[in-house]
Amino acid sequence: MSTGSPVGSHRVVSPAGALPQAADRLDSDPDIADDEVRISVERLNLDAASYRQLHTAHGGDGEAIRAEVLAIIDRRGKMHNPVTGSGGMLIGTVDAVGPRSPLGLKAGQKVATLVSLTLTPLHIDDGLARWDGNSEQVPASGHAILFGRSIAAPLPDDLPEHLALAVLDVCGAPALVRRVVARRTHGATTVAVLGAAGKSGSLSLAAARDAHAAKVLAVVRDENEAAQLLGSGLADDIVVADATAPLPLARKVTEALDGRGADVTVVCVDVPGCEHGAILSTATGGTVIFFSMATSFPTAALGAEGLAADVEMLIGNGYVPGHADYALHLFRENPHLRDLFIDRVGTED
Repeated sequence: MSTGSPVGSHRVVSPAGALPQAADRLDSDPDIADDEVRISVERLNLDAASYRQLHTAHGGDGEAIRAEVLAIIDRRGKMHNPVTGSGGMLIGTVDAVGPRSPLGLKAGQKVATLVSLTLTPLHIDDGLARWDGNSEQVPASGHAILFGRSIAAPLPDDLPEHLALAVLDVCGAPALVRRVVARRTHGATTVAVLGAAGKSGSLSLAAARDAHAAKVLAVVRDENEAAQLLGSGLADDIVVADATAPLPLARKVTEALDGRGADVTVVCVDVPGCEHGAILSTATGGTVIFFSMATSFPTAALGAEGLAADVEMLIGNGYVPGHADYALHLFRENPHLRDLFIDRVGTED
């Protein structure tokens, strides 16, 4: 048994010299190096941007969606959507632990991986036969490999697995929102969350509230989503707006925030084209946090330049120390979050 690279470069098939996330293909051989962990896969969670793209591309045809996901995994040795560049994460049971693994995992533990499927060697052996292709969560059988610098969290005992998976899938968002809001020292902070009724959006609302934001504004796409948030206590105000329409969006946000942009704007919308609206909705000297994998970062950078917008722009990279525990804490503390997540991912199978 050999020692692998802690970042997984030994698993890269092509191109030579790439790290796993940037690789075209990974080696998903089940034999592990002495610092790796093998997971017996039970459920995948496709990220929202990836699933939306697949659903749109195939007109909602579940069989076609399932076939494409299988083809991607087979071709690339990982779930890495070539259109969106995103993947998701998974839950499963620890099957084998190398003697030099630093992750602290034990065989038989039920865990969620907190690293993207775009860099996780993955093999599926059941053809995804239990998945109808019409949900982000994918019952599956196979194995996945974690490296020395991967991250995984034991699944909590007090939550159904499908809900725990949904929370942990987006746990980087609320932790970063709390950090950004808490660090602002220039007076009362206002926060606008675009895509506020979704998983990362609703948790971001809760985090902004937890960080004592002066005003929390929820921006949703339609009246149905507004009704979901009404009375939840997660937001001080709710605005219905198309996040891909920059001028109307900015106008509605600034009207709701007494004539100025948000100090912190959080983008959790799973469709492209929200960059300029988010920038225009943010006050001078404010911060835009992009959590959506549908974001075009060149569009954001060049758009801010072209709009002469003095804003800080952050990429939500999905990892903040303590992010899993914090997201689960918020979820347990607010029953409205549970209702929102059940609306999104359904009741347990």
